[in-house]
Amino acid sequence: MSAHPSDTGAPLQDQEESVSITRVPDTIVIPVQQPERPKPTPLPKLQLFIVFYIQLAEPIASTVIYPFVNQLVRATGVTGGDQRKTGYFAGLIESAFYATEAICVLQWGRASDRLGRKPILLGGLLGMTLSMLGFGLSRKFWSVVLARCAEGALCGNIGVCKGMIAEITDASNMAEAFAYLPMVWAAGATLGPLIGGVLAQPAEHWPKTVGKSLPSQSNRPGFKRALMLPTEDIEKDVATDTANIGQTAAPTTTPDELQESSLRTLRSLLHRRIVTAIICYAFLAFIDQCMVVLQPLMYSSSISLGGLGFSSFAIGLIMGVWGVFNGLFSIFAFPRVLRIFGARRLYMISFAGYLVCLAAFPILGVLARKSGRVDGKVWAVLIIQLVAYMLAYMSYGCIFILVNEGAPRAALGALNGLAQTVASLMRAVAPSTASSLFSASLERTIISGDLVYIVLLVITILGVGASTYIPKPTNSS
Repeated sequence: MSAHPSDTGAPLQDQEESVSITRVPDTIVIPVQQPERPKPTPLPKLQLFIVFYIQLAEPIASTVIYPFVNQLVRATGVTGGDQRKTGYFAGLIESAFYATEAICVLQWGRASDRLGRKPILLGGLLGMTLSMLGFGLSRKFWSVVLARCAEGALCGNIGVCKGMIAEITDASNMAEAFAYLPMVWAAGATLGPLIGGVLAQPAEHWPKTVGKSLPSQSNRPGFKRALMLPTEDIEKDVATDTANIGQTAAPTTTPDELQESSLRTLRSLLHRRIVTAIICYAFLAFIDQCMVVLQPLMYSSSISLGGLGFSSFAIGLIMGVWGVFNGLFSIFAFPRVLRIFGARRLYMISFAGYLVCLAAFPILGVLARKSGRVDGKVWAVLIIQLVAYMLAYMSYGCIFILVNEGAPRAALGALNGLAQTVASLMRAVAPSTASSLFSASLERTIISGDLVYIVLLVITILGVGASTYIPKPTNSS
């Protein structure tokens, strides 16, 4: 092949010697060697610690009631002594939190854009503290539901934390910061049931320490929740010392212009990848919340009704120990498994783990009824269920990555707000759906009382099918 002389009239020898470089007319000669990629900015560890510490309030507040909520419903007398009706009223209490949170989460986000992040966060935490005490001191069913609604409405401001994470990070370390969010949720979901189960009915477990001074069984959750007050105070003190968290520069545009720009950016993000990821997030939030509700409900039901007859203390210990192992697994194993499979494939595999979790419930009931007690076979299936649940929990880390993957920095707040709203709506519907199906299955003995598990297994299969529509990652993403 002959070489053609360039417009600059360079000798042929010079052209032959320039094979190792790229020559473009009227441009600078650029070496083929690739420049080194800039190192990621170190994470602001102290600031992230404070934000994550505040973020713990949501999973703790939402899960702390699960070990004892069924006993609490029966103690209010609303069931009339019929245990089969417990699921209806327990589901209403559990759904109230996420229903009001879904309604308020976007409003809290808009308020934080105008008033600042810290006033919204600290005001919500203070209000949530008071609503927690109100829940614990409630003697009537309607007041329990009202206090639970207040908790959810005030906890809706926790979504602001995700926007704060985006503000204190940059493009080089934002993904690493968001990767810790599932671990924070796992830690809160561990502490909540542990506090709720171990500290429920303290006068019975520690009569010498607590004695009989507590006024009634319905007030005992107030004792448990009061222990969380120092946590809220620490958060307020630390947030005051770190004034740079949640503070944004003075806006150069009006709030209406910022809102209109945010809506335009959000519309531009609603393409196949993100929409499919949010749909999968909805399936995950619904099925996981159903699992969270069914665990204590089935574990606490009598063996004759297809349960295991566990006490609140035993349920709290089981869920707490599981949470510890789940947290350790998330910290040490999840990042390595994620690198091997990738977020898309790992989500499909881990979400399928809920099939094992749900299928284990009727097996546990059959084995317990046959033996009349919780024997070794029951414990073996229970351990398999908990291990499968631990593997399925990796879905959260994957879905957070899939939702935020490829999204511009300016749209992260709106995108996470939309995803949080969808997830909260699913979590609001799930408790009533699962607990009502559970009670209806027992009352009418539909499919030997296992209708609830079959329905949820079908929904889980649909969720697995939806995950196959997530586009495969490209080199650019």
